[in-house]
Amino acid sequence: MRITIIMIVFFLPGLLFADQLHGIINGKAYHFDRSRNFNESNWGVGFEYDFERSGNWIPLLTGSTFKDSNNQTSNYLGGGTKYRFMLGSGSSGLHFDTGIVAFLMTRKDYNNEDPFFGALPFISVGNEYVAINATYIPSVSPKFASLMFFQLMIKVVEF
Repeated sequence: MRITIIMIVFFLPGLLFADQLHGIINGKAYHFDRSRNFNESNWGVGFEYDFERSGNWIPLLTGSTFKDSNNQTSNYLGGGTKYRFMLGSGSSGLHFDTGIVAFLMTRKDYNNEDPFFGALPFISVGNEYVAINATYIPSVSPKFASLMFFQLMIKVVEF
């Protein structure tokens, strides 16, 4: 994972000049199959770079590491875009985002811990400084249950 991040920064130095850098705290999951004993405390840390807005569209780069539903470490690095709806006044007002992220992920219990590609939709509600992100993850096999995954996103710096 570190090698991937170093290569991205080396080959795409413009990423260092993102509009905003956010820290992410991974926290909770809600599994729709309540009969199984999944870990729902998915603690971990990550980041999100939000690039300069183009109208209501915001391109982004994100990555994270966390304990997954089976108490194993999962890591992802990806990019995507989100569409912002302003619900309050001014740029620091309340907003609602909806978007999609494509990512490369590793999981101990999937694909022999080899990286695999995925894409997921997400929503986010917050203001200029803090937001709650939510992602729906569908069941991709009987081994995995569908769930909602929640993150706290905190603005660290604006470039």
